[in-house]
Amino acid sequence: MIRVLLENAKEEVRKMMSTEHARILFQGDSITDGGRGRNEDANHWLGQSYVYLIAGALGSRLTTTQPEFVNRGISGDRVSDLYARWNEDMFSLKPDLLSILIGVNDAWRIVEQEPSGVTDRFERAYRHLLEETREVMPDIGLVLCEPFILKTGATEARWDIWQEKITGYQRIVRQLADEFGAIFVPLQSMLNEAATQADASYWLHDGVHPTAVGHQLIADQWIDIVQKSPLAIR
Repeated sequence: MIRVLLENAKEEVRKMMSTEHARILFQGDSITDGGRGRNEDANHWLGQSYVYLIAGALGSRLTTTQPEFVNRGISGDRVSDLYARWNEDMFSLKPDLLSILIGVNDAWRIVEQEPSGVTDRFERAYRHLLEETREVMPDIGLVLCEPFILKTGATEARWDIWQEKITGYQRIVRQLADEFGAIFVPLQSMLNEAATQADASYWLHDGVHPTAVGHQLIADQWIDIVQKSPLAIR
């Protein structure tokens, strides 16, 4: 029954996207934020992250339907921070498709033993976020992106702890994607492969934050996965 309901929801999203301007909302931390503007200056609305690259690539192809791309990533956010602003930065925007990339700050606070990382709330908060999202907007399309790291810069000193924590988060995100009928975008294996072609810092300058070429890899992977899925933007 759950599978049938999810397929019906996906069909409704496809219908909406084919008949009117689709609104695609990106949520996350600094990787998504990309220095985006906080005012009405259209030159800086999307920032300089993978979101900007996705909007440029898909927007230029889909001039007939002209989808709207919205960036509400905030640097430093954990999953619990997303939930705290979900009314104004998600529900009120009424997106047709929601893409989330989150997790590195949840891990960072724990690895660095900060007071805000005493307990690990990643799975609990993420699940709560998705439950409420499905409750309030049952027909929304969901895309969950895999958190990632590479061994360089900020991650080198405690690499084993970083790797253990992020690997656990990756498993959780994949499970949540299955449970909530979301499209899962794998990113770690792609970056691991890239790091065999050039130094890790070429892709993630500090092991966490992508460089320009790192953002391009993420954008290409997002487009490839989402545009081949039932939630493809038309």
